[in-house]
Amino acid sequence: MAARRRRPCVGVAALLAIAAAGSLAAATLEQKARESGCVGRPEVANGMYRCQTESGTAFFNVPGLVPTPSVPRSTAKGVASTSTPADFPRVDPATQKGRDDVRRKVLSEELASEEKLLVDARAAYADGAPSPLPEERADAEKYRQRIARLRQAVGLHEKNVEALKKEIASIK
Repeated sequence: MAARRRRPCVGVAALLAIAAAGSLAAATLEQKARESGCVGRPEVANGMYRCQTESGTAFFNVPGLVPTPSVPRSTAKGVASTSTPADFPRVDPATQKGRDDVRRKVLSEELASEEKLLVDARAAYADGAPSPLPEERADAEKYRQRIARLRQAVGLHEKNVEALKKEIASIK
């Protein structure tokens, strides 16, 4: 007779260890939420936990616990199904068009302002070689820090312009 090979099975001790790890993570999350002053249940936001506190919003991480956002149930087509309540207020198309026009106008004004700030920031940055200020001539580190701030400002304004153009393009 051939010897039967036994498959390794998950023992009771392993199951208890897995359950303990899960409850430990939950206890740690609960503990961090308490330490952060959360008044509600923490949610996942941008790879961190977020919760409301009495003074505003708190963000925190839990060492050893990777936040995973809860995914809504989806239909067969992969789109989350939601139903609008019957008594949900409706907006007539003319009102919505007016709101969209106002939004487009505000965003266009913001875009023009942001583009002006970008031009000013690029002029101040001078392709990474602005002339040193009198107090920076003796301290090269101050000069490098100012160049870094100017580079960061240019990058910020470029991102803002890009985001505003994208937002304007998404208006119906």
